[in-house]
Amino acid sequence: MNFIDFTIIAFYFAIILWIARWAASKKDNSEFSSVDYFLAGRNQGWLVIGASLFASNIGSEIILGVSGAGARADMPMANFEILASLVLILFGWVFVPFYLRSGIYTMPEFLEKRYSTACRNYLSVVSVLAYVITKISLIIFAGALVFEVLGIPFWTGAIITVVVTGLYTVLGGLKAVIYTDMVQAFILILGTVIVTIFGLYHLGGWDGLIETISVASLEEGKPSVDSFFNLWRPMDDTDYPWTGMLFGAPILGVWYWCTDQYIVQRALSAKDVSSARKGALFAGYLKLLPVFIFFIPGVIAYALLQKGIIDFSLDNADQALPALITQLLPSGLKGLAIAGLLAALMSSLSSAFNSSSTLLTIDFYQKFRPNASEKSLVRFGRLATVILVILSLGWIPFMDALMDGGIFKYLQSIQAYISPPIAAVFLLGLFFKWINAKGAIVTLWLGFIIGIFRLVMEFMRNNGSIVVDPNGALAYFLGINFLHFALFLFLFCSAILMLISKMTEAQSEESLVLVTFQKKTGTAAFRWSADITLSLVLVTLVLLLWLIFSPFGIG
Repeated sequence: MNFIDFTIIAFYFAIILWIARWAASKKDNSEFSSVDYFLAGRNQGWLVIGASLFASNIGSEIILGVSGAGARADMPMANFEILASLVLILFGWVFVPFYLRSGIYTMPEFLEKRYSTACRNYLSVVSVLAYVITKISLIIFAGALVFEVLGIPFWTGAIITVVVTGLYTVLGGLKAVIYTDMVQAFILILGTVIVTIFGLYHLGGWDGLIETISVASLEEGKPSVDSFFNLWRPMDDTDYPWTGMLFGAPILGVWYWCTDQYIVQRALSAKDVSSARKGALFAGYLKLLPVFIFFIPGVIAYALLQKGIIDFSLDNADQALPALITQLLPSGLKGLAIAGLLAALMSSLSSAFNSSSTLLTIDFYQKFRPNASEKSLVRFGRLATVILVILSLGWIPFMDALMDGGIFKYLQSIQAYISPPIAAVFLLGLFFKWINAKGAIVTLWLGFIIGIFRLVMEFMRNNGSIVVDPNGALAYFLGINFLHFALFLFLFCSAILMLISKMTEAQSEESLVLVTFQKKTGTAAFRWSADITLSLVLVTLVLLLWLIFSPFGIG
């Protein structure tokens, strides 16, 4: 890093802060209302929403994790990114209309409209807990790793990450977040594309990449070309079996992309259903990019390591992309690529800050103070952000015991333990009016207990707090692949939800009009639309990627 690189990074910060200031300003100099602060005035278009969905999701932890998977020859991990495109189609067509027409601010608020206050309280608490252990702390952790690349100590980097990002989030609310997200998304894509091009150039192109991996694979213990470019593994694979990927991973996706405040809040800011749906589809197209701009650079880093052009440890493969940037790129481009990593970091962290403060403000503070003024709601939302930052910093030291296998696997495995009951209650609740509040609350708590038990036992086993009998029931329970576990827990929760709902009294038809599918009285004529075309093309591209990166394609 030299003066040119730091100048480019400083220019990036200046642009982001200027955009945040512009977004946070109001022409009439009036105070922010809660709609302005938490939902950006509910008047956003599809481009802003789609870019914000993508940028909010693609944090430093995703970039470092997916590129680290590339360096480790863990391509099945990239399936999480590809599957997200399909889930976003589901989000745009199935979930978005219910969310917008019910006029909600938060996902727990929707559960209250569909089921009961108890369900709302459950999701509020679990969501905030999930933000601390799977979002905010992990984003700060990954961001601090990025700062280490710049020679800044880990905890110093963590604090800088929090202060700089929190500044514009606290002041400008969701509008500042989504407009800076839009710019950061394109800076991120540009930076990672440059890294990919330069890496391939130093290897002599794609053929040089394949040749380097092939030569290295002749050495004992080195992975083959097939293992780098194959999305699918056998059903008995301990990490990413194809059955888990195809049937378990979508459950995590439904929870994350369709029911999580962190993501859905962007769609809630749309001016209408069409804008929200198009934004979701646009994000779906963008989610196809990580295979090429995150995973492939990880593979390139591995190949360059074999040729001695760059140096990093495969034991800490999450450092593959930072090593590629700092050791390969020339001055100027290095600063631009680092700005891309910082863009990913700041966009996802600011989104987490804003979403968590929305939950604490609307689902807790406003419930206890229903007559609170707009000004006090905004003020409490800003205070809530500060509190969550402190909690997240406190969780970071505990993450090491759970991060066996890299950042991205940690993130997905935690989500596998908490998402199935929530996904079941949301998804089935839309389609079946006879599913009721009693079934929902029992399902949510029972699924939570089972998931948290798995998480705690895994944590205690990994840090040596308990010794597990390899032939015992606990060893078998902990040995279930996390994606299979998500599938089994989802099926179990769905069965409990339906069983208890059938055994208890149904809710009134009037209370379900806005939150469930209703039978149409007439036969409406089918109309082809641009949204249908975009959805079908997106499905086709996903299927094409699955074919290319399979035993029948490159692998």
